[in-house]
Amino acid sequence: MATPSILTRLTHRKTGSIAHITISRPSKLNALDTPLLEKLPSTIQSVTSLNADLLGIVLTGAGPKSFVGGADIAEMAALDSPAAARSFITKVHKACRSLRDCPVPVIGRVNGYALGAGCEIAASCDLRVAGQNAVFGMPEVRVGIPSVVEAALLPGLIGWGRTRQLLMLGENISADEAFHWGLVEKLVEQDMLDEAVESWLGQLEKNGPIAVRRQKALMRTWENVSMEQAIQAGVAAFGECFDAKEGEVTEPARMMGAFFQDKAKNRASS
Repeated sequence: MATPSILTRLTHRKTGSIAHITISRPSKLNALDTPLLEKLPSTIQSVTSLNADLLGIVLTGAGPKSFVGGADIAEMAALDSPAAARSFITKVHKACRSLRDCPVPVIGRVNGYALGAGCEIAASCDLRVAGQNAVFGMPEVRVGIPSVVEAALLPGLIGWGRTRQLLMLGENISADEAFHWGLVEKLVEQDMLDEAVESWLGQLEKNGPIAVRRQKALMRTWENVSMEQAIQAGVAAFGECFDAKEGEVTEPARMMGAFFQDKAKNRASS
């Protein structure tokens, strides 16, 4: 039996690199046990700190059956005290938060079951593309526990009514339902997942990498402040884009300059 692991592969593009991270425990539908839960945040930290040109991360599960089948139920069944339970669920939260706090966009490539903690991992990604065989669910109430930690992200994605349906009934939903609910942004045939991811990466590559990082950081701020504070945070972020050190060309100056050059070329050739 293969040892559970987090696999990382780096690909280089014209303007930067992409980290492909795979949660690998296929014999258990990539269910998250303590080693995997602890390894995911350290992997995210490592790839972001060691690759200054990182444009984004693609997160998926090993094999065709499962993205992440949930938290390891055998480990949860062995929890013998409130303290042990809090310790375990905090690891789930830290794994999810590592995706949300990651400075670059994280694309969830959902290739099968995304249940419980797996659904929370998906919700913690910035963008989600699912294959037609994907299945989403929050079945915790069926084993005597509530859905917690990053399940709190779901109302912002699918609304309170559908969150109640998912969490209180414990029923699974199809990829098609998840798409129409707003839980995933793109739905494709299973064999088109990589092509769909590549389409997004191509779009990401056209953008200013500093601007994208600032955008993600700003959106994380928006989650936790009032509307007026969110607007003022945006004013500050906009101003920071034009803060140039001596001799430095800012990203807006470079990209807007290129925009006007292209516009002039198009006029000249028409």
